Amino acid sequence: LNGVPNLSILDGWWHEGFNGKNGWAFGSKEMQGDRDGADAEAIYQLLEDEIIPLFYKFANHDVPHEWIKVMKESIKSCGSNFSARRMVSEYIEKFYSKALQAVK
Repeated sequence: LNGVPNLSILDGWWHEGFNGKNGWAFGSKEMQGDRDGADAEAIYQLLEDEIIPLFYKFANHDVPHEWIKVMKESIKSCGSNFSARRMVSEYIEKFYSKALQAVK
């Protein structure tokens, strides 16, 4: 895990992983239809209003403490819960094992 805060739509793993302190989210998995325009607007708004200002907000000794706080929360909240190991284990348990049993 590299500690980079995430910016993503609230579906897939980010719907489960986002806690409001470990990155940024937009939209929802309930949104239907052509949402490209709304998603693009939400991304640019978050970048302009929150993400870029936070990234360049330097405190004492030119250290972006608030950005580092988001990075640490990202590692803490997502590091052990969202990994390739978990993904493969869940695929085996939920899909591959059942498919193998169905063939036998």
